[in-house]
Amino acid sequence: MDKIDKAILYQLQRNSKLNTKEIANRVGLSITPTYERIKKFEKQGVIKSYVALLDLDKVGKQVIAFCQISLAIHSIKKLNNFRNNISNLPEVMECYQVTGDYDYIIKITVNTISDLHNFINKKLASIEGISKIRSSVSVDIIKETTAFDLQ
Repeated sequence: MDKIDKAILYQLQRNSKLNTKEIANRVGLSITPTYERIKKFEKQGVIKSYVALLDLDKVGKQVIAFCQISLAIHSIKKLNNFRNNISNLPEVMECYQVTGDYDYIIKITVNTISDLHNFINKKLASIEGISKIRSSVSVDIIKETTAFDLQ
């Protein structure tokens, strides 16, 4: 990946609605090679998708929470069961398997604290194999980005 590739990806991360001509102008390349590079990134899976990022407040998602989760048993069956269940919960925005005191960290967005309470006690706690849930509620967003540093 050369400097121009990184510049193209940087532009797309900042605003995926830019057309090829605008990107080409910003990275100092003509339109056709810019287009070909973008298509190459899409074909290779470097670009996974194009999305609209929504303002949480404006769509009613007032609460962001993080839950640290431990499983009682670490068999393949239990791990797969957890992964399948957590993947089907629309409140879960992200899920990471981690090292340390907990097995997973999930990011949840809901409308109210009451919704968070219901999510944890009815949906999350009903997943077989979970032994411990620890949750933290975000009180402020200091930095939020979807753009990778490609330097």
